[in-house]
Amino acid sequence: MGMAALSAPNSSPVTFNKDVLPVLQKNCQGCHRPGEVAPMSLLTYADARPWAKAMKVAVVTQKMPPWFADPKYTHFANDRRLSAADVNTLVSWADNGAPEGDAKDKPAPIKFNDGWNIKPDMIIEMPQDIQLPAKGTVNYKNILVKAHFTEDVWVEAAEMRPGNPAVVHHMRGIVRGPGSHWMENAVPGLAYEAGAEEMNTNEQGEDLLGKFNPGLGAQSFNVGGSAKFVRKGSDFVFNIHYTAIGKPATDRSKIGLVFAKHPPTSRYITANVPTAYNLVIPAGDSNAEVVAEVTVQNEAKLVYVQPHMHLRGKDYELRLIYPTGESETVFKGKWDFNWQLGYDLAKPILLPKGTRIVGISHFDNSANNPFNPDPKKEILWGPQNWDEMSAAFLGLVVDEKTTAQKLFVRSGPSLLKPVPGHAGPTLAALDLATAATTQGPVTFTKDVAPILQRSCQNCHRPELDCSDAVVDL
Repeated sequence: MGMAALSAPNSSPVTFNKDVLPVLQKNCQGCHRPGEVAPMSLLTYADARPWAKAMKVAVVTQKMPPWFADPKYTHFANDRRLSAADVNTLVSWADNGAPEGDAKDKPAPIKFNDGWNIKPDMIIEMPQDIQLPAKGTVNYKNILVKAHFTEDVWVEAAEMRPGNPAVVHHMRGIVRGPGSHWMENAVPGLAYEAGAEEMNTNEQGEDLLGKFNPGLGAQSFNVGGSAKFVRKGSDFVFNIHYTAIGKPATDRSKIGLVFAKHPPTSRYITANVPTAYNLVIPAGDSNAEVVAEVTVQNEAKLVYVQPHMHLRGKDYELRLIYPTGESETVFKGKWDFNWQLGYDLAKPILLPKGTRIVGISHFDNSANNPFNPDPKKEILWGPQNWDEMSAAFLGLVVDEKTTAQKLFVRSGPSLLKPVPGHAGPTLAALDLATAATTQGPVTFTKDVAPILQRSCQNCHRPELDCSDAVVDL
């Protein structure tokens, strides 16, 4: 639908107070207000009027509100897409001079909680400012904070807030359980560049308690009575990606927690799976494919999906392969490093034991990618922006006694060794794993040969030099 069609005349003039302000309150003001991540406020007519034409372009091109999930797949409770009626309202207002209208038509302003979108029962703040340079790349920082959890608690919501939104691109808050050796020698409050790998494993009881990305907002862990469990004596680690802004700056970020008011009926776990630690993205490849997989060891319900890649990421798909062999894509969408959104499933999806969770991502490592730090470099897994990741943060509801360590094992493509110079692991490896689990013994003639013909033999032919490739085919 073009702009001209959208701006067809209404029966009565569209005004800011009567028509536009309700749309902004519902869809925009969470970010577009003082102290939040958006570059301008849209709270009042005076705030919004200079941006009327820009707002029209943003909503017609679907640049705003940011939303990247393909609607042909799973429905999400936090779907940010504007309705056609809301888009038409903003377009008509801009096309007809952006009038203010009668003040008596204005809805009451939304009351925000002193910057917080929740009412925290506990606030954990970094004990001192982190000093940041004016220029250059700032490596990820890990800051340990003594949280003083004096008893076991259940957390039903969390919100991370940057002390300086201009320099915080995104951050994660991780619970470090008592007895964990992760960052055990760290001085509380100091920033360390080491430790990023360990926080992704969940192997010592770590759990992601909160996230901050532009536009993400607060996170609720109450799905039918669930909550996150934090053990007595746990500490807290801020993992932060900072951006230099052309002048020296400081940051002191914090997280707010809302405790469950009633004993939970289940446990909410955030798992960083599936992860392609073995990924290879060849230099110059404009559409490198990477596939990762884990297998569910205990029954769980999938309730949340947040893909994670870096500057070369293009798109991400999350696919479920059930023990019956049935396959279902539950998320597919474009990737935008500047808007690392999370998606709340409208209806939880049951994952029986034995379900395989597959992540499929594509990367542009060519010179045509304007965000590519170095198209001449082969890329492997790593924590910094010039490295890459193919991963997701999944929210899962499980039995209250289940822990993240017991929930998954890596499987299929994620067990393969990386092959320098060759993108992957790819869907060809997934096909082999699927054949092995659903069709019995794998043979060359029946199973392997069709995959090689479809995915490999374009390069692996006698007239080509395959000396650096995998030759045991």
